[in-house]
Amino acid sequence: MDNPILIAIVSWFFPGGGHLVQGKIVRGVIIASVVWLMFLIAIASGGAHYPGFGFKDGTLLYLLNVFAKCGNGLGAIVAFVMAGTPSKDVAALATFEYGGRFLEVAGLINYLAMLDAVDIAYGRKR
Repeated sequence: MDNPILIAIVSWFFPGGGHLVQGKIVRGVIIASVVWLMFLIAIASGGAHYPGFGFKDGTLLYLLNVFAKCGNGLGAIVAFVMAGTPSKDVAALATFEYGGRFLEVAGLINYLAMLDAVDIAYGRKR
C-alpha cells in the first residue's frame, strides 16, 4: 500500500496496522501489543467508565481528554460502547482513575505510531 492517507487511517483504526501493511512486521506487532495491552488494562481497570474531564472543567481539558480517547481507533468505539452501560460498582475500584489515564495514553501512543507509519510511507523514515 503506497497511499499515506490510507495508511494513516488503517494505522489509526487498528494500532500497528499501518506498519503491518507496509511490511514492517516486527514494529507493527510491537506497537499493536503495547497499545492493545494498555487498552485492555484500562478496560479491566474500569477506565471506560471513568468520566475524565467534563466540559464544565474547562474546554481545553475536555477536548484533550476526548482527543486522547479517540486515538484508540477501534478501541475508542469499544470504550464508548462500554461506557454506555456502566456497572454500578465500577467507581469503587481502586484502579478506576488509572484506567482512564491508561485509556488516554494508549490513544496518544497510537497517534505517535500513526505519524511514524505515515513518515515511513512518505519515505522520510525507514
